[in-house]
Amino acid sequence: MARAEIRQLVKLRSTAGTGYTYVTRKNRRNDPDRMVLRKYDPVARAHVEFKEER
Repeated sequence: MARAEIRQLVKLRSTAGTGYTYVTRKNRRNDPDRMVLRKYDPVARAHVEFKEER
């Protein structure tokens, strides 16, 4: 029987247009909005914003 997970998997896609993604978990109760994190994009070789996609 499947249970509803509080911490769900989310994909973070680079805004640099390289198509690079990170996969992480987030707490739905604490962060109901979409995440935006500044992380390193190895294709662009720079730190850029990564936005959550569903």
